[in-house]
Formats: sequence, structure tokens, C-alpha cells
Amino acid sequence: MQDWRWMTAADLGRAIGAGEIDPIALAEVYLDAIDAHEHRDRIYARVTHDRARAEAKAASERARAGMRRSALDGVPVSWKDLFDTAGVATEAGTALMEGRVPDTDAEVLQNATAAGLVCLGKTHMSEIAFSGLGLNPITATPPCVNDPDAVPGGSSSGAAASVAFGLAAAGIGSDTGGSVRIPSAWNDLVGLKTTHARLSLEGVVPLCLTFDTVGPLCRSVEDAGLLLAALEGSRAVDLAGSSLEGVRLMVLDTIAPDDVRDAPRAAFDGAVARLQAAGAVIEHRYFSQLFDAFNVAGNLYAADSYGWWRDRVEAHPEKMFPQILERVRGGKTVSGPDYCAGWNLLRDIRKQYAAETAQFDAVIMPTAAILPPDAARLLSDDDYYKTENLLALRNTRIANLMDVCSVTLPTGVPSCGIMFNGRNGTEAALLRLAAAAERALG
Repeated sequence: MQDWRWMTAADLGRAIGAGEIDPIALAEVYLDAIDAHEHRDRIYARVTHDRARAEAKAASERARAGMRRSALDGVPVSWKDLFDTAGVATEAGTALMEGRVPDTDAEVLQNATAAGLVCLGKTHMSEIAFSGLGLNPITATPPCVNDPDAVPGGSSSGAAASVAFGLAAAGIGSDTGGSVRIPSAWNDLVGLKTTHARLSLEGVVPLCLTFDTVGPLCRSVEDAGLLLAALEGSRAVDLAGSSLEGVRLMVLDTIAPDDVRDAPRAAFDGAVARLQAAGAVIEHRYFSQLFDAFNVAGNLYAADSYGWWRDRVEAHPEKMFPQILERVRGGKTVSGPDYCAGWNLLRDIRKQYAAETAQFDAVIMPTAAILPPDAARLLSDDDYYKTENLLALRNTRIANLMDVCSVTLPTGVPSCGIMFNGRNGTEAALLRLAAAAERALG
């Protein structure tokens, strides 16, 4: 039964449908594994034993009656600790929200529950989701599956760790500048960043409401498609027959390849060669306007986050990790006219980017320019923290700035992902392409 912990969510769902796995037994395997794991309290902020058992029991009854609600009915997943859960604390990784207990579930959690998914609990995260590293000395820093001394990536750090360590079939996270894709890449998972506003943010503690998105961290592209359907209450994309033959992929030569370290660069080059061997057409292109987008991004992120968090932050700044406090306080000095002008510019750049990339099926780049940094050094060296955090999120942030969907896939090299950026609202096409790429990458 322990093998169940390493199966894809889709395979678990199929086994439940075939009567080979009882959701009750499956939930107990995960709950037992969580409670016995040496990193339990570094990965899970709260484990919802009673809810998981009740939902598994209902899923088991539906399966026996032939009334399963979805392909993932009865499959246990984890939830990042910024998704509201009725009657269970949701604290967003910060002491500023300690003891906050919502009355209702977030809308995406309601949808997932309606599809029959089983909630295992809430996972740790970067404080208020404002870091791509996953370091959180305020609550907990989850481990990286490939390096016990390194951070796991953030801000959906515990979400990734819960899957990578076999303590959930999938994790649900959020992505504002890379927070699904960085921890997915560093823990050898598939991570899907959805188009902004594709999935509901109702009941999700915000970081930047103009950039926040919801997405899954999982073991396969098929899982990502099924989870997307569950989160929005839709039909999953059909991945059958997908191919890379004749697919046009644009390697972005602006910003994304700069300062990429040796291992991620070699992993990306190797992955591109395999995609090309599978029939993909690879072209290199430059998009100079991306520099202008990056130049205004800091003001937009900081002002948005500070606008929502200001009262809590200024009431108790001493409760925050200084690196996160400094980042969110950066919004203090952004003027209204500068904020509006920045958004006007970014909207224009998005139109130009859409036109420049329209002829391609996806834009590709290394998911992260760096490997997971050392956790102890991040705590002791402020300059190192800033450098590594900015480099970690640099490539992923392109999709958030351009407002497109994006998926990261493992390359086969530990903690090195390859990212495929699609177009706005084209998750189905992107997932079909990613399924073909997944096969080519092995």
C-alpha cells in the first residue's frame, strides 16, 4: 500500500474507479505517513484528520455506488495555508494572522470538495507569499527533496514538499511571481500557473490581487489538467494524441538566459535537444520591451501588496521576518500616478508581447536560473538572500507580467525545470503541448 504514495493523482483516481483502492484506506495511508514523517511539522502547518476521514468515507460510498463525482474523487491533496478552510486556521505563513479561523472554505476548495477531493491539511509557505525561496523563520521552512540543507522554493514551499515526500497526491498553491513553479522545479514536480482570474481568488489570502493566481503542484501533466478542472468545476482537457511534431517553440533570449548557472543551463539545453528530436521547431527571439516591464514591476508588486497588508504590517512589524517586512514596505513610497502609469505601460507591453509571440505554440526558458540556495546562509547573509530571491523568481515572473499561463516540467536533472509559457487563457492548448513534451523529456 505504501506504493500508493508515489502514484500520480490520476492513477490513484483510476484505481479507485476500478475498485482496486478504497478511498478510506488511501486517506489513512497518507495520514499515517504524515504523522510519522520526520519533517511533518516543517511541511504541514495543520493536518485535518477529521475532515480527511469524513471526505474519504463519503468518496468510498460513492465509489461503491458507482456515483463518483470526478476522475479524482477520493484522491487526497494538500492546501497551501492561504486557502480559507472553514473552522481551521488559515494564517498565510505569518504571525500577523495567528489564530485567524475563517467560517467558509475558499471557492476553489469548495469546487475541489464538490469534485470529491480529500483535504489532508494546510501546508507551510513563505511569509504572506512574498518570496520565491521558501525560507520562513517565523513558522517553518520545509525541506527540499534534493538537498536537506537547501530551501525548497516558495512561496508554495510546503505544497511542493508534501508531494515530493509522498505526503499528498498533489498540492494546491498560488503563484504571483513564480510561487507554484519554483518549488515545483526545485522538487522535480509539474507546476501549473494559470492565467490571472481563470481560477477564483475568493477566500484566498492575497499577496497582490492584480497578479495572484491559483495552481496545482503535482506528479504529471495529466494530474495538472485534472486538478485544474476540479478547481474550477469544469471538464478536464483531453490530452490524447498530443504531439510535438511541427510545434513551434520560441526560446526567449531576453533576460531569461542571463546569469543562468551551470546546472540549470545544461539541463535546459539538454531538454531543448530532446524536444527538437521529438519534432519541435526551435527558434530564438528577442523581446526588448521586457526590460521596461521589469523596470515597473517592482512598484506594481510592492504597492499592491502594501495596500492590502499595510494595516496588519504597521500594527506589528516586529512580528515579521525582516526580509519580508522590507519587501512589503517597499510599497509605501509608490505614488498613485506612478502606479497607474506603470500599469498603463505594462498593458501596452502585454499587447506587444502577444503579437510578437503569436506565431509560436509556447515560449520556453529555464524555470529558474539557480539551484535551491543554502538555507542557513540565506538567514545569515542579507545580500545573498536578496540576490538569490531575485534570481529565483526572475524567469517565472515573465509569465505573471505578461499575464499568460505557464507550466514547468522536470528535465531529469535534479531541481532543474524547463518552463513553457502559453497565451492568455489557453491552458488546454498548453497542457496538450506539455503532455507531449513530458513524454519527450522522459
